[in-house]
Amino acid sequence: MHASGVSELERHTAPVRRGQVLAWASWDWGSAAFNAVMTTFVFTVYLTSKAFGGEDHASAVLGACLGAAGLGIALIAPVAGQRSDAGGRRKLWLGVHTGVVALLTGLCFFAFPRPEFLLYGASLIAAGHVFSELAGVNYNAMLEQIATPRTIGRISGLGWSAGYFGGIVALLLVLALFVQPAFPWFGASTGDSLNIRLVAVFSMLWIIVFSLPVMFAVPEVPRQPAARLGVVASYGLLFRRIRAIWKTSPHTIYFLVASAVFRDGLAAVFTFGGVIAAGTFGFTLSQVIFFAIFGNIVAAVGAIAGGFLDDRLGPKRVIMGSLVGLLIAGTSILVLGKGTYELGGFTWTGTVTFWVFGLFLCLFVGPAQSAARAYLARLAPDGEAGELFGLYATTGRAASFLAPTLFSLCITIATPFVAAGEAQRWGVLGIMVVLLAGLLVLLPVKPPARVATAVVPVA
Repeated sequence: MHASGVSELERHTAPVRRGQVLAWASWDWGSAAFNAVMTTFVFTVYLTSKAFGGEDHASAVLGACLGAAGLGIALIAPVAGQRSDAGGRRKLWLGVHTGVVALLTGLCFFAFPRPEFLLYGASLIAAGHVFSELAGVNYNAMLEQIATPRTIGRISGLGWSAGYFGGIVALLLVLALFVQPAFPWFGASTGDSLNIRLVAVFSMLWIIVFSLPVMFAVPEVPRQPAARLGVVASYGLLFRRIRAIWKTSPHTIYFLVASAVFRDGLAAVFTFGGVIAAGTFGFTLSQVIFFAIFGNIVAAVGAIAGGFLDDRLGPKRVIMGSLVGLLIAGTSILVLGKGTYELGGFTWTGTVTFWVFGLFLCLFVGPAQSAARAYLARLAPDGEAGELFGLYATTGRAASFLAPTLFSLCITIATPFVAAGEAQRWGVLGIMVVLLAGLLVLLPVKPPARVATAVVPVA
């Protein structure tokens, strides 16, 4: 890293090129096949169905696998970002890691609907998270190359909204081709869940196609003049840089810690949203997908609005407001559950509860995610955004066991005390605890305008 204390974003004075921004956002559009289709609304719902041993057991196994996946990211991400920055290979490693995600997604085709394939399928999804996060390190760092200090909030929000809109289109195609086929074809066969397993192949192709534009439109970062370091030396340099960041810009570290906690809660909202809709509220797969389509529309609108608010009010205010909204919506789902209530002649059912407050959850997730990325991008030292976003991934995944583990733990604790199939709802409590903790840790962190850019050693 450079010792000037100037951020990479501040050094980017070239005008924003619309083609590069759209190509960059296309990667988010493509990643929706893994995030929305595979992880949230279709494939994990399939993995946690009765075919794999029952909702409660399968949900606990999935949560455990996702919690374990964070360890690899915590160990690898910052050094991977450091080496891609210094080697001028930010775009190359984005392509490599995205390719691995696509391959792991395609292998999910072989997760047959039997209990003995539960661990196989859950492990593939967990490994996909690892490589998706590594790809995201370089993707997030590219934000510095295509934005300016005045536009970074909007462009970050555009990227998140592209992911949500990509999820809408992908889910509509999945619905029309595989779940409720609009015409007869071999992929519509439900024998051995062929139609759902083919969703994995579709998602693999979706990821590949929409990840290509950024590889051609956004230039590679310049190679930094530095000696080649081995893996052990890279970790030594990393720790020296962390100490330097702590000394010259401690609130950067404070934010990394706070965001690690609340981002784990944000990820859990989408990871377990479809699972809860099906297992607790009785949604069919088709109903889950319809909810996902509307949820992604709401989330995309929230991300765009949050991006504009970010540029005007600052990212910290956007994050805090979003976390409060998430806590209110999630607590409402937990308290009301699938009960039926009479309200002035109107019958409020569990389905209504999930639709109303589930959409509120979607509304607030996008702005929090986008603003967190924009907050850190404002502070990345010149030429080393990849390493800082690697730390962002590491701190996030170092805490990534929190929400999945508490989700599983709350289900396990509740199981002896509630009726069969009722325990899963209590997993929401674990997610809300993580979001609340993230909000409390964020409170004393200064807004980025009041935080100095770190002055750190070159080697």
